[in-house]
Amino acid sequence: MKPLAGLRILSVEVYGAGPYGTSLLAALGAEVIKVENTATGGDISRSVGPYALGEGDSEFFQSLNAAKKSMCLDLKSEAGRDRFLKLLGDVDALANNLRGDQPAKLGLRYEDLRAANPRLVCAHLSAYGRDNERTTWPGYDYLMQAECGFLSLTGEPDGPPARFGLSMVDFHTGTMMALGIVSAVLNARQTGEGCDIDTALYDTALHQLSYPAAWYLNEGHVTTRLSRSSHPSVIPSQLFRASDGWVFVMCQTPKFWQLFCEALDAREWLEDARFSSPAARLDHREDLQALIDSRLGERTVAEWVGELSGRVPVAPVYDIASALDNPFAQQVGMISQVHHPAKPEGLRLLSCPIRINGARPPIHRAPTLGEHDKEL
Repeated sequence: MKPLAGLRILSVEVYGAGPYGTSLLAALGAEVIKVENTATGGDISRSVGPYALGEGDSEFFQSLNAAKKSMCLDLKSEAGRDRFLKLLGDVDALANNLRGDQPAKLGLRYEDLRAANPRLVCAHLSAYGRDNERTTWPGYDYLMQAECGFLSLTGEPDGPPARFGLSMVDFHTGTMMALGIVSAVLNARQTGEGCDIDTALYDTALHQLSYPAAWYLNEGHVTTRLSRSSHPSVIPSQLFRASDGWVFVMCQTPKFWQLFCEALDAREWLEDARFSSPAARLDHREDLQALIDSRLGERTVAEWVGELSGRVPVAPVYDIASALDNPFAQQVGMISQVHHPAKPEGLRLLSCPIRINGARPPIHRAPTLGEHDKEL
């Protein structure tokens, strides 16, 4: 069962944030049609290296565009615009992730298109929004992480500011766009009237500050970087050293603190006045960290993970290879193998993170440029 079967979306999308959001919709059954321009080679991510899959295709592109369709249109030409308007009569939503001033220039707003389809939802994903002094600014994920405070919270206190290892603002914003599309289409199907919806990288990044934002806005408290990727208000909830690597332990509740002490055969910590309450443990963070390091240093990461797993929230610190080779990832079905002509042995991609009745939707390769022109 694909819950979004029957939902039809045109997307003028490039690179990361927009394609990530519509890929979620495609995985759940929506028909997502990429509108691409042959003259420019289509979505620029088709040529993003280092791993190509033939001309106009790459593993980067496949990771963000599985199960979509591709149609070539030049939206700036009269013939292309005519074909585009005819398509719009039979779609639920039009998505784009262009610079903030481009939807108006290309006529992609609801006010431009309502005559072609009054129920149309026009979704706009931009860097800074479409109605402010930064409308014409280009912008990317890392810039948002910098300006919205993420870099000030990532890394060691005595090191330079550090970004996330991945473009999480792109992915979060794409997900916000997908949620906005589904929500607005539900309303349009009930009322017969579409709308514009907007989400921006900047807005999403700022929104992700969540509780540190509430602490500052109401109490003037500025959350800062702590060593070992520590939680700002709970300890132990951070990285610790085992004999051969690092583990992350999170004792977010009194129950887990007690179980942790028992598992480490350190019941005396439960009676120590320095560690008798969450507030006391925060005040004596360095003392407690040294004790835990000493105890965990007696055994390996694998031994401690085996000892603590299922009792205390714990995880080994893996690199990407170890994370993807983890048997658990295969066990839960998070890695799929799809047919691709450039990969006779199969192209391995990550599966949809959403299950329907216990099963993950099957995924298929991304389209070649203009592959569905005749069909559409």
